[in-house]
Amino acid sequence: MTVEQLGPYRLEQREGVFPLGTDALCLARFVQPRRGDRVCDLGCGSGALLLLLAAQAEPLFLTGVELTPEGADLTRINLAQNGLSGTVIQGDLRDLVNLPPAGQMDLVVSNPPYYAPSQGKTAEGLRGTARSQQTCTLAEVCRAAARLLRNGGRFALCWPAGDLTSLLETLRTSGLEPKRIQLVQHRPDKPPFLALAEGRRQGKPGLQVLPVQILT
Repeated sequence: MTVEQLGPYRLEQREGVFPLGTDALCLARFVQPRRGDRVCDLGCGSGALLLLLAAQAEPLFLTGVELTPEGADLTRINLAQNGLSGTVIQGDLRDLVNLPPAGQMDLVVSNPPYYAPSQGKTAEGLRGTARSQQTCTLAEVCRAAARLLRNGGRFALCWPAGDLTSLLETLRTSGLEPKRIQLVQHRPDKPPFLALAEGRRQGKPGLQVLPVQILT
């Protein structure tokens, strides 16, 4: 077991649950939660993203959906140990019975699986398994987000920068109009490796491109 300090909150991490990574930290900086938002994290893992967002705006009404029992249990523990209330649903986001009621969320977030099951980087280990789209595809995550959001609600997620076209196309075809994007790179002399995007349910066309987020 390890513990990370995330602003005012402590994140407990355990073997067998997808660990906190750079992508989640970048996504949390990109998301702009508002006081009183009803927030759902699709694939919440240990609950890290929920804690990061709760540190930015209070109160938030938190919900997590997680495929693995181990992750769902750890999210419950992390919320409780930090004095935060929330609902954690253990189940597959592709199954409607495992999702909260439709049209009730103000903000949905996700750090989804990136890679096709055939790609070598998903072949071994916990990180590879969680990153494989054998658990769910980008389209399935976007459809789940669109179902959960009220009209005008926002969906924020991260995706490999090299596949930005697929990300924007999938958001739009899911009824989530792309409204903000930001690329992330490790250094000024390196190409972007990550894309952050926000789509709005039944939003009007018009895309804001933010300055590049450079990690230091």
